[in-house]
Amino acid sequence: MIAVVDYATGNLRSVADALHRAGAEFTLTADPALLRGADKVILPGVGEASSAMSQLRRRGLDTVIPSLTQPVLGICIGMQLMCLSSEEGDARCMGIFPARVLRLPAAAADGTRLKVPHVGWDTISGLRTPLFDGMAEDTYVYYVHSFAAEPCASTAATTGYGRPFSAALARDNFFGTQFHPEKSGAAGARILRNFLNL
Repeated sequence: MIAVVDYATGNLRSVADALHRAGAEFTLTADPALLRGADKVILPGVGEASSAMSQLRRRGLDTVIPSLTQPVLGICIGMQLMCLSSEEGDARCMGIFPARVLRLPAAAADGTRLKVPHVGWDTISGLRTPLFDGMAEDTYVYYVHSFAAEPCASTAATTGYGRPFSAALARDNFFGTQFHPEKSGAAGARILRNFLNL
């Protein structure tokens, strides 16, 4: 069974809808025992990093999630919370991935102004890890974010927006996507299927 972590952040409905489309059985839960017993765990999230970390701490999940041994997928804020820290609210995060989450730049290197948040379709490259099995370089995925993890040893895909950032992270049984696979059409459905098949 798939456990989707319910910790009072947004985006649960779209993730649930994507899992329904994939034919996956899942439960929404914040129960540590259910999370430990699940076949796979998904940590979604939309919102602000420091308040989202507070919600995890309130439920004791900030220590449960890093201890999980089954495949875990963080989506958007969910992935950011698995990093070392976030500039958003000066949040100390779970430290699963060796990266800091930084605010996206408001201008490119040549001075061109950039809209923040970064909203819409963009490409991912440098694909590695089984999440991207069967996918081509420069596949388009859907983003909505103002902060992103810096490139690091766990970077599994990158996107450039003013500077390169980690579009996906992977370390041992932990995976994360800054983009929203549940909103990324056929490519996102493939990524979720790949995760479910791990």
